[in-house]
Amino acid sequence: MSGPLLIADVPWLLYRSFFALPKTIVDREGRPVNALLGTVNALLSVIDARPAASAPRGVVACLGAEQAGYRVELYTPYHAHRDPMPPELAWQWQKAPGLLASLGFTVSASEELEADDVMYSYACVEQAHGGRALLLTGDRDLYGAVGERVAVVDLRKGDAAAEIGPAQVKERYGVGPELVADLIALRGDPSDGLPGAPGIGAKTAAELLRRYGSLEGALLAAREAPAVRDAHRNDAMRPGTAAALRENEDLLRKFKQIATLQRIEVERPDDRAIDFAQGALAARALGMRRLAERLQNAATA
Repeated sequence: MSGPLLIADVPWLLYRSFFALPKTIVDREGRPVNALLGTVNALLSVIDARPAASAPRGVVACLGAEQAGYRVELYTPYHAHRDPMPPELAWQWQKAPGLLASLGFTVSASEELEADDVMYSYACVEQAHGGRALLLTGDRDLYGAVGERVAVVDLRKGDAAAEIGPAQVKERYGVGPELVADLIALRGDPSDGLPGAPGIGAKTAAELLRRYGSLEGALLAAREAPAVRDAHRNDAMRPGTAAALRENEDLLRKFKQIATLQRIEVERPDDRAIDFAQGALAARALGMRRLAERLQNAATA
């Protein structure tokens, strides 16, 4: 196979599916299986949307810790705003690895780091071996992993084949992938509980990074900025912006550390075709009759 490696953010897919699909999708015992169904369907939609010549050479389903310990140590409120996992989702969470493995997917998890770190690690390995990686995720941290051989699959456009490469990251955020962690530090990330610098939104954050080159460059400029705005200098940082950066300098560096993806040791997966027949058996055992029929039909096609 010569296609890309599809690397999936399983926690994001499970949460997304759990809240998007009806809880009335249940197994024989009446337990919801909506998150499992939505996760598999999302993966199959991405695979089916690609031409046969560029079909994924394999799928890696990534899981990880709810929050990495070192990130919480850096900033205690990290992820603290999130509600506990609903029991109906927790049961499906436990079943997800077995279901995904039955389909021939490589299931990989980290107890210390998060799923996006696991995904980043596989993307780096795939890229180093001259392959291409597609990241199926809604986590903006992973836009920092995008490169010439790594893209994010965009499901929100309703087109499973849409990809976000370096040009699309820059169009969307105003900076390239190499500055995504700097951008998150400045503008914040509500989904992770990171507030960013007070009074600095996405547009201002991107402008600062384009002008000063990095978070460190912006912090240096803030220290050197005049306390009162000089009407004759258009290149000077606004006093309010400079003050926000100076007063939160250490915290902003911590935010960048939190937003920076971490690598773990992983091996490049071998090419693996989807095992539709085993997937059908696993889906049927979990009470997902229609999914089982779809997979069985694909196995005999």
